[in-house]
Amino acid sequence: MPLEVDRGYLRSPNGGLKMGRMAFALCALISFAVRRSHEAFLTLAIMELVISFLFFVLYLLSLNKKMTFFFWPLADAFNSLVAALFLLIVGLCATIMKTILETLVGGVFCLLLFVLCVIDAALILKNVSWNNPAPRT
Repeated sequence: MPLEVDRGYLRSPNGGLKMGRMAFALCALISFAVRRSHEAFLTLAIMELVISFLFFVLYLLSLNKKMTFFFWPLADAFNSLVAALFLLIVGLCATIMKTILETLVGGVFCLLLFVLCVIDAALILKNVSWNNPAPRT
């Protein structure tokens, strides 16, 4: 069974948000890595980049429709909300320090990433139907 690429996902708001999250996470990662900021800052940026990439690939290749043993939208929304919490904390800590310019820039990217995570979770939870049973295939 070959994998199909869902080209519509690339143009959808959810796909755009995932790509934006990956771009901001990469920018935060580069900013934190330039001056070797605190390891927690760097680790969070790496984790956000990797997890966003994995969810992006999951939806892009429509693997969520093939692996039906898990409710992927809820996992994605939960990931977005937990990531938003951590990104808010790291973003505020990095911007409050203000000692190193690169850490400040990484903190701003984390705060922007926080906003994207909240929007992503809101869109996902808006589209989830809670009362309808899953279709049988």
